[in-house]
Amino acid sequence: MRITANILLGCLILHGSAQAEENQVKRGPPPSWASASELLPVPADASGLVFIRRQDLLVHLDGQGQSVYTGQRIKILHQKALQLGNLSLAWNPAAGAPVVHAVNLYRDGTVIDVLKDTRFEVLRREGQLEQAVLDGTLTAVARIADVRVGDELEFVYTTRSINPTLGATDSGTMFLQPNPSPGRIRLGLSWIEGQNPTIKMTEFMAAAARKGDRSIEFTFDNAPSFTPAKDAPQRFAWKRIVEYSDFTDWASVSQRFFPLYVAASTLAPTSPLQREIDRIAAAHADPMARARAALKLVQQDVRYVFVGLGNGNLTPATADETWQRRYGDCKGKTTLLMALLAGLGIDAEPILVSNSGFDDGLDERLPAPGHFDHVLVRARIGGEPFYLDGTLPSVALPSAKPVLPYRWVLPLSAAGSTIEPLAWKADIVPNELSLVEIDARKGFDQPATITATTIRRGIAGLESHATFSGLTPGELKSQLSGELIGSTWQAIDDVRWRYDEQTQAGVMVIAGTGTVDWEDDGRGRKSMALPSGGFSPPERRVRAPGEGQDLPFANNPGFSCDVTTVFMPANAKDKNWSHKDGFNTRIFGRNYYRAIDVRGGAVRMVRAFRVEERETSVIQTMQDNARIAAFDNSMAWVFFDPNDSGLGKKPTKLVPTTQEIDWIADASPCLPPSAK
Repeated sequence: MRITANILLGCLILHGSAQAEENQVKRGPPPSWASASELLPVPADASGLVFIRRQDLLVHLDGQGQSVYTGQRIKILHQKALQLGNLSLAWNPAAGAPVVHAVNLYRDGTVIDVLKDTRFEVLRREGQLEQAVLDGTLTAVARIADVRVGDELEFVYTTRSINPTLGATDSGTMFLQPNPSPGRIRLGLSWIEGQNPTIKMTEFMAAAARKGDRSIEFTFDNAPSFTPAKDAPQRFAWKRIVEYSDFTDWASVSQRFFPLYVAASTLAPTSPLQREIDRIAAAHADPMARARAALKLVQQDVRYVFVGLGNGNLTPATADETWQRRYGDCKGKTTLLMALLAGLGIDAEPILVSNSGFDDGLDERLPAPGHFDHVLVRARIGGEPFYLDGTLPSVALPSAKPVLPYRWVLPLSAAGSTIEPLAWKADIVPNELSLVEIDARKGFDQPATITATTIRRGIAGLESHATFSGLTPGELKSQLSGELIGSTWQAIDDVRWRYDEQTQAGVMVIAGTGTVDWEDDGRGRKSMALPSGGFSPPERRVRAPGEGQDLPFANNPGFSCDVTTVFMPANAKDKNWSHKDGFNTRIFGRNYYRAIDVRGGAVRMVRAFRVEERETSVIQTMQDNARIAAFDNSMAWVFFDPNDSGLGKKPTKLVPTTQEIDWIADASPCLPPSAK
């Protein structure tokens, strides 16, 4: 079971400055609004790691923030559960120190007060420093010296959170885990007079709800496991959730945050950023060129560090402050970028998004800022919207669609905006394109010259840039040689990496020599399966009985393409070659495509896989299940027979070689005719 109280934006998580008096774990009685559940008897046949005699997780809203009471008494049944004796607490010191109410061991009818001989040790390091996160969170640990199988461990404490930006406006979620341990679990939400939030719960939770005047509780004894329907869209896994929020609608969320970004992006009269604005304006007259220059300045000259210290959580640092210290999180980079764009005469607005990808079904959720974990900029240039993200590498340009496939976004505006759906369309350019050129013109029995080019776009391309752009050519060659030599490759002669900003593609080119896997029947006839030329049949898409039989099936968007060219030995004429047929099959909303073409002394193949539907209906899926048996899973075999001059046949589609077109700029041969 898990509870999340006041979940906020991922790069905007609530944290404040530490105060010395709040840096220690305190002891005290439980708050008046919290009480412990009755103990559930341990059954004689209890099995597993633990049995939960009681576990209470209670949230209380008091008009200044939220407090969370956690109380548990757990029977240890297995030695692997002895690690529960390592206690841990994490808290934001600005909200006040945690209060521990009890740490006891129950053994053979006696009660052992653990805190008589054990103290919590406060760890003062930043837990996520290696991820460029400075949040001020403190962690305290205590290790119980003597914990045994058969003991019952009781740990009861209260922590508090205060949001300096939202004040008395609260929101959050509570949920029961899909596979809780056996025993009694109780969730609760309470509030003081005048703080009653809007509450929304799923059907499962509503059936267990017990409502009071200013509270609602849920108790589960040996709660059943819940398995989300296989391959169903994410929104259908939202089954054991309770939401609460003081926001009346999405417009109120938008309206609440907009002034923060207006204030933070307003430059001081003597701001040094004005010099940068003047410099960009003098160098570029075109609005798009200006936007690119401003974005690159934010990406390249201000490093990313999440800063949750001081008043920062949902409140962005000012543009001047971010520029002065030359680091910032997504909020600071957004305000800096907005200030630059405003000075350059470009309209822009901050946009809240979910980088974690949990925005499917957002229109069915209660309005709350916790559904978003990132903020970026949407600018209007030439009458069209473009997305600019200051946290991405400096090669990422303003784009007509975001790098990540967001389903919903929330623009921030003075009047308040509602969430907007972003329409999804199948990609028309491959996210990953592989070009393999095998030059076998020296003969079947000679090593071939091989050139392998990988082209990645989108987030994969930016990740490749982050990985490879900092390596010297020598380091890059050494690293890849160690990985590749020994299989097909005999030697790596050259490795080149670049990021093509015009096409937003990372390009890796590897050149060397290697063996070609020709099969010889002993009579001069050769055959070879072209690299990456076949498809494995897709698995049947079925669900267990009772497991969401009426729900659609989801696909992860993607488009990959493999292009192979083999330049034939000089004595191997086109007419002496034959090959497996191509195919163009759409199944489960995914298109499988292959075309092979032999002409001009070269065997040419293109093979592509593209998701064309984000979801498929149950009816369509069942029909496609019946088609799997007929799926062509043949490899892309090509055959050479020097004694038969009638093998050659007219190709069904002309496929260019790896050299005939600029595949970085034009990958249209990867699209099947049906897609055009």
